Amino acid sequence: MSGEAKLAHINVPWVEKYRPSSLDEIVSHEEIVRTLDTFLSQGMLPHLLFYGPPGTGKTSTVLACAKRLYKSKEFSSMVLELNASDDRGIGTVRGPILNFASTRTIFSSGFKLIILDEADAMTKDAQNALRRILEKFTENVRFCLICNSLHRIIPAIQSRCTRFRFGPLDPELMVRCVRSVAEKEDIPLPDSGLEAILRLSHGDMRRALNTLQASHLAHESVDQSAVYSCTGQPQPIEIEGIVSSMLNDTFCHCLNHLSQVRSDRGLALSDILTESHLLLLKIEMPDKIKAKLIGRLSDIEYATSGGGNEKLQLSGMIGAFQEARDSVAMEGRAL
Repeated sequence: MSGEAKLAHINVPWVEKYRPSSLDEIVSHEEIVRTLDTFLSQGMLPHLLFYGPPGTGKTSTVLACAKRLYKSKEFSSMVLELNASDDRGIGTVRGPILNFASTRTIFSSGFKLIILDEADAMTKDAQNALRRILEKFTENVRFCLICNSLHRIIPAIQSRCTRFRFGPLDPELMVRCVRSVAEKEDIPLPDSGLEAILRLSHGDMRRALNTLQASHLAHESVDQSAVYSCTGQPQPIEIEGIVSSMLNDTFCHCLNHLSQVRSDRGLALSDILTESHLLLLKIEMPDKIKAKLIGRLSDIEYATSGGGNEKLQLSGMIGAFQEARDSVAMEGRAL
């Protein structure tokens, strides 16, 4: 390997550097892998539709299938990979996709493979044009559509494909993968850092590896503090202080305190809401009051996501917690 090739290999993002190259290396989705392995062994791969949250192995799985189907020298001529969020119009379906599907490769036998990533971003017209190609050129080509939201794929295409749902990865499997990458890269990874990565990734392996790499580049040891400071997420101790202030301090004091914390740390209200909700589930409080408070928080989060004024929504969040506090106190006096 030349010096430039070595440098390029070092600078490759870890998501690509450690991407599984075969079905045997896929760490989860055993049933899906077993089914695909049977299809490939029998040479009867159907049209595929992979859907599920990001970072769960959809693209890695279909690329592993492609590497098993085709030799490296014929890969480029037998596989067409498109990101449908960039090429999502009817012109792309009638142009590159139709041309690739309708032609055969002289020096290769078998069917071609077209991978459409982020297929849920395709327009309805493009999807309607694609469904005819799925039927007409089945002998020559197989399609694999990858998406996050299944409901954005028209029923006509869904019925023509074998669907597989990729759920969030199991934390135990993610622990093994993240530790393995840390060992190969010779990175100190304390348990607190690993727990923080898993907590923030929510079953998304791509996000976990990107967080690990970014934290390593910014800090010598990837501990909990490094992970949270690198991602800009509020740390658990900060959330505990915020919730404690909302449940114990006066409204004005709490508003000034939270405004100062948000200004100093650059925290987003949506992140504070999410973490406060998780902590709220662990607080002892009557179920009826807790359910009402969670409902109020969901309304505030919805208003924030729709572009609502964050200062007003912050005041609403403090008011919701203090109303719950007063309800608990009144219920205690009644008893």
